[in-house]
Amino acid sequence: MPLSAPVSRTLRHTRRVTYHGYHREDGLWDIEGELHDSKTRALPSLTRPGQERPAGTAIHHMWLRVTVDTRLVVQAIESSMDAHPLGGCTAAQEALQTMVGACMARGWRKAIQANLGGVAGCTHLRELLFNLATAAFQSVEGVFEGQDGQAPAHLDQCTGWDMAGDGVRLHYPQFYRQPETAR
Repeated sequence: MPLSAPVSRTLRHTRRVTYHGYHREDGLWDIEGELHDSKTRALPSLTRPGQERPAGTAIHHMWLRVTVDTRLVVQAIESSMDAHPLGGCTAAQEALQTMVGACMARGWRKAIQANLGGVAGCTHLRELLFNLATAAFQSVEGVFEGQDGQAPAHLDQCTGWDMAGDGVRLHYPQFYRQPETAR
């Protein structure tokens, strides 16, 4: 269902975020993310004093490629910054290498914050990384099966996959828990 009709308004900012998942010949998976921010009006350039950044020009245009195995453990990470507002932004790319060995299945956001939080990283690359895990879950075959008899990582992480809900009861009956009844 579409959203209700808004009041009159003027577009000021557009952010596009796209993710793609690729299965590689070597059995690994490349999960790629792209973030693109632009404004509908010209803004002062932060890197060229006295000049403007034209309307529609990318303020942020960043790419990530994270290579994972079937357990969602990061094997490699690459990044590119085609557009960024400040001269020092690209220095944040080096810290991304601290994420090699991290697992997207559990504790992903905590690992990002611990390794790339604050001035160690870039806000926009962190944002891409946060949701890259969701794209990996959707891309990597077998990830929803769980490992060694353990419940798959997505169970009990949202209303639809509540361990006491119909989704788990129907699709993962071995992990289903009876809902607590009112006394």
